[in-house]
Amino acid sequence: VDGVDHFCELPENENGSDRFSEEGDSGKLAYCVTDIPPWYLCIFLGIQHYLTAFGGIIAIPLILSQGLCLQHDSLTQSHLISTIFFVSGVCTLLQVTFGVRLPILQGGTFTLLSPSMALLSMPEWTCPAWTQNASLVNTSSPEFINVWQSRMQVLQGSIMVGSLFQVLVGFSGLIGLFMRFIGPLTIAPTISLIGLSLFDSAGMNAGHHWGISSMTTCLIVIFSQYLRHISIPFPKYSKAKKFHTSRIYIFQILPVLLGISLSWLICHLLTIYNVLPSDPDKYGYLARTDIKGDVMGRAPWFRFPYPGQWGVPTVSLAGVFGILAGVISSMIESLGDYHACARLSGAPPPPRHAINRGIAMEGIGCLLAGAWGTGNGTTSYSENIGALGITKVGSRMVIVCSGFVMIIMGMFGKIGAIFTTMPTPVVGGMFLVMFGVIMAAGVSNLQYTDMNSSRNIFIFGFSMFTGLAIPNWIMKNPTSIATGVVELDHVLQVLLTTSMFVGGFFGFLLDNTIPGTKRERGIIAWNKAHQNESDNTLESDDVYGLPFGINSCLSSFTWTKYVPFCPSHKVSRQDDAPTSLDSLDTKTEPTNDTHIIAGVAL
Repeated sequence: VDGVDHFCELPENENGSDRFSEEGDSGKLAYCVTDIPPWYLCIFLGIQHYLTAFGGIIAIPLILSQGLCLQHDSLTQSHLISTIFFVSGVCTLLQVTFGVRLPILQGGTFTLLSPSMALLSMPEWTCPAWTQNASLVNTSSPEFINVWQSRMQVLQGSIMVGSLFQVLVGFSGLIGLFMRFIGPLTIAPTISLIGLSLFDSAGMNAGHHWGISSMTTCLIVIFSQYLRHISIPFPKYSKAKKFHTSRIYIFQILPVLLGISLSWLICHLLTIYNVLPSDPDKYGYLARTDIKGDVMGRAPWFRFPYPGQWGVPTVSLAGVFGILAGVISSMIESLGDYHACARLSGAPPPPRHAINRGIAMEGIGCLLAGAWGTGNGTTSYSENIGALGITKVGSRMVIVCSGFVMIIMGMFGKIGAIFTTMPTPVVGGMFLVMFGVIMAAGVSNLQYTDMNSSRNIFIFGFSMFTGLAIPNWIMKNPTSIATGVVELDHVLQVLLTTSMFVGGFFGFLLDNTIPGTKRERGIIAWNKAHQNESDNTLESDDVYGLPFGINSCLSSFTWTKYVPFCPSHKVSRQDDAPTSLDSLDTKTEPTNDTHIIAGVAL
């Protein structure tokens, strides 16, 4: 396939309409997983993947800065942004090289954001009142530095300890056991409540100027939904055609970046012509672009992030339990991402050993993120999997280039500083779209279940409502939990103020204890969707085998077949997931007593 001349161009049928969404065209890739495109194409598409993940990655430190008392310290915010880009690049390289080995990008995860904010909202970690007043904050004073670094250190330690559980689950192969009890009715409220629990942050940022935030939201919606099938001609050169134009679906690839860039530019123009108020006490002041102008001058050109840059991490038992809830959600989400990525990149469905390595490598990524001090972990990015279908380039070498791009961007301090100057209402407008999509992505898991069933309607509705009601009450009554054991009080405080944990817990408990068939619960359709074979795929060992000759070395040892993450690992048929609907449908249901005991024990 002449991918060099035709990348980003969608083939057209006889009627002239694009066939991108048709099944017949889904397997026609310019480059498959193991192919290596030309170097310039790798760089171009690598930068594109970086820009696709841009919105989700920078949103995390911007939200965390509120809990870390850094609203008025733009320089430290820029360091956090640079650090999360740097660590995301390192984790991407590790995942593509030694993990699941699919072209899948790693970045910050919203599943850890909810328990992190719950931890930072505890009375002992609530920001002092003087940190909310810009005139009283001296960002270089030891007192202020101690305020935010102490919070970051406890966040780091909790993430590092919690990530060890994910490493254990991955390397031991326990993920298969988890998935026997976790179905769509557990996943749907868990993921949905991640987006819903952040509504306050989105509304608070957008409320500083609803006109600007509404404009940002409208632009992102127009680009991503109304103009996504419109291609724009771009100049291009090739030896065969010389200079010519190539049509690229730019709105479908970069809607978030285009939306916030245009809004940012308009805010800059309104600032230059003094349309926006210059009085800090007036409505709309935070939409100005010159508020944080000094951060560009103070930020270094080159800064190398390193482990422990914010001090020695400390561990909070309450924080660890909260992070565990986020880690489990992240693992479940990644399983679906692996299968989706395999289908879009022309690879066979990932075998058990590759999934185990992928989960373990994400755990190692969270461990590194905690050590470096991003205040977050890492997970697979679904947005970039969608980009594979747009570009028709499934090569993992492109993702390797994207990893290097993120590492380089993370080492240039000025780049992180630029993002901190983004007006607050623009950030709020981006959040309105992003968090809404996260919530809807969770609800979409219900497509596998029978929603005509009153059982399923009750489980989902009850899980969602309690996931909102209980955390809200605990937040308003922080002293209501008093067991007499301080550590236990803190653990319960974090867990019960984490919406995704409360909703996911009730969804898990009710789905595994209320009688219902596998078809009704969505288990059959869920497994079918994640076990489909794809056409025209490469051999599994070529895609998922370990690099640098490690595969051949391990194959000479007989004991490696007992190691869950080795390519030569063999699983028994009874442990492996059924590959057909018939085997799923006719499989004997466990007795209710056994099911309940096993579920509660897990």
